[in-house]
Amino acid sequence: MPWARSLTFREALFGNRNAPTAMPMQLRHLRYFVKIVDAGSFSRAASVIHVAQPALSQQIGELEEELGVSLLQRSARGVRPTVAGETLYREAASILRLMEQLPGKVRSAAGEAAGAVNFGMSSTLAAFLSGPFMESCRAALPRVALRFITGHSVSIFSRIEARTLDLGILFEDKPVPGVARQVLFRQRLFLVCRSQPLGAADAIALSELAARPLVMPAHPNVTRSLLDRVFAEAGLVPNMVAEADTLFSILSAVQSGIGDTVLPKGDLSDVPGHAALPCIPIVPPLCLTASVIAANEAPLTSAAEAVRDLFRTFVARRLAENPPPGAEWVGEEEP
Repeated sequence: MPWARSLTFREALFGNRNAPTAMPMQLRHLRYFVKIVDAGSFSRAASVIHVAQPALSQQIGELEEELGVSLLQRSARGVRPTVAGETLYREAASILRLMEQLPGKVRSAAGEAAGAVNFGMSSTLAAFLSGPFMESCRAALPRVALRFITGHSVSIFSRIEARTLDLGILFEDKPVPGVARQVLFRQRLFLVCRSQPLGAADAIALSELAARPLVMPAHPNVTRSLLDRVFAEAGLVPNMVAEADTLFSILSAVQSGIGDTVLPKGDLSDVPGHAALPCIPIVPPLCLTASVIAANEAPLTSAAEAVRDLFRTFVARRLAENPPPGAEWVGEEEP
């Protein structure tokens, strides 16, 4: 008896229409699609995964033909997923993460945590935590491959929900439902400026802050959202002169004299080129909370659990030995 032809993904979902005109879906289609959505354009994705753009477009065309739906909306500014594409992105990201975790799960069954862990971190936190923690993780968990992904807190939250990250550490104004979290520490906000304002050696009032020219993160951003809310509650209209989307572009604008900014960071000695910028606390104090988050519905691998526990211990020890200005440990208990 001859072997039966395997069903394609579309046939499994919708039944065999007796017209197999498209190439069956393969894992590379899913990988390419996820990379394109993450990058926001074919050209950026092609440079990241080192595949020629025409070949990448052909692969997505095959995928859309196989599924019988349009997956991406194309425009001059790039691409974004359609409604069907968003569904595929979530499911494809989950499938790829499971495939990636499989070897580590098998090795971890032998008793030692092993495998890849994707760890997202906001750029402000990464500036003083990522390097030392990589070193600590390599020493304590030699069979774990730690991959740091840097981005703003909102994007990290979204990637945790999409399950393209195992863990994320981010700042929050208020806890957002839908993820599992471990609260670590509270961080005060500081005015960061090119030179020390007269009469503001110890602190700067909210009304004075609103009057200064401010270079602020563009939405969506948790620091910006907190400031917008606090200014509105106080009946103040801030003097916004520019927006930027990364820590280094914001600090570069401050260094150039365009304006001041507000950061959950009171010491810039770990940021090359900007160590001398003064950091002045705001009164009344404005604070964000740093938490480690993970997806609610998907259990962590043993490698991810080991990284999470090690990171919590690492941060608690670092804050106890050399606390950054304005940082206060608020975990349930210090390890």
